[in-house]
Amino acid sequence: MLVMDVRSTIYDVAREAGVAASTVSRAYSRPGRVNAETAQRIFQAAERLGYRSGRLDGHQPRDRVAQRAIGLVIADVTNPFYGEIVKGAYEAAREGGHQLVLLHTKESPEVERETIERELKRVDGIVIASSRMNDSALRMIAKQKPLVLLNRIIPEASCVINDNEHGIRLAAEHLEALGHEQILYVAGPETSWSDGVRWRALRDAATELDLDVRRIGPTEPNVLAGLNAARQVAEFEATAVLAYNDLLAIGVVNGLRKLGFGVPEQISVVGFDNIVYDEMIDPALTTIASPLYRMGFTGMQNCIGLAQGARPVGGPLVLPVRLVIRASTAALRRARTSPARTTRVSAPAA
Repeated sequence: MLVMDVRSTIYDVAREAGVAASTVSRAYSRPGRVNAETAQRIFQAAERLGYRSGRLDGHQPRDRVAQRAIGLVIADVTNPFYGEIVKGAYEAAREGGHQLVLLHTKESPEVERETIERELKRVDGIVIASSRMNDSALRMIAKQKPLVLLNRIIPEASCVINDNEHGIRLAAEHLEALGHEQILYVAGPETSWSDGVRWRALRDAATELDLDVRRIGPTEPNVLAGLNAARQVAEFEATAVLAYNDLLAIGVVNGLRKLGFGVPEQISVVGFDNIVYDEMIDPALTTIASPLYRMGFTGMQNCIGLAQGARPVGGPLVLPVRLVIRASTAALRRARTSPARTTRVSAPAA
């Protein structure tokens, strides 16, 4: 694997040779996958910069090859949200000549911290998707190993996030255009950074669009929690629901239909993430699509770069999102009558 001179990095070589950093990595770790002309240009650039990675002909003695690894931490291995992230991260690790060590933390900040502390010595860096730990715990990890956060921001780490604010704004504008004036937000986990961002973005959008928004939760980010939340949803006068993620939204849709409500005839439902199940349910789910594969690929690529000596880029990388309109939302036909006593709750402080 790569053994670098501290005065130069793989990214310096990439800029000098006019290629991608992943191409430089392949030239050393898998020379057969890079054409001879490009490989020669890379090796010449490396020599000019004083970069060293074993022999500069692209062939390294077996006894000098050390396997490198990057840890990818996900909150729930059963949640399809993480599937595309894992696929993207795996491909970036493979291209960078690294192993991917997948770590599952059961939506628990305590398990997450224990797992990472146990694995730190085995990996060159850590990528955490949707961390449930507090900022101070993440700062401690960032002091020990290169750290990249997905769906989370702290100044001490390289961060890749979705444009949550824009996504929520798109969802709110879509529901407002359909005539809905009351939106109920079904919150995610209390420890979720994204949940807080999305709720604040919905309140901001509601102020500008003159909407009434309410919140229930926190809840676990899964279908069963959505099914359970459906009874609470039925107690509100809202004609539209915006859920923290698609799994919750799917559970709400199924729960409301079991309670006798028409979706979208009486209540429209919007999710967030655009997971594979969204088109398999009836009605198909309207949602905000996040570039999950790109997030995983970019996060892993950045972590490998940091582990190889690259300097972190200031500020988070914000990935674009888009609204995907399906059959779970429709124009408001009439004011909804709740089958149960209407209950109002005060919105929690930001």
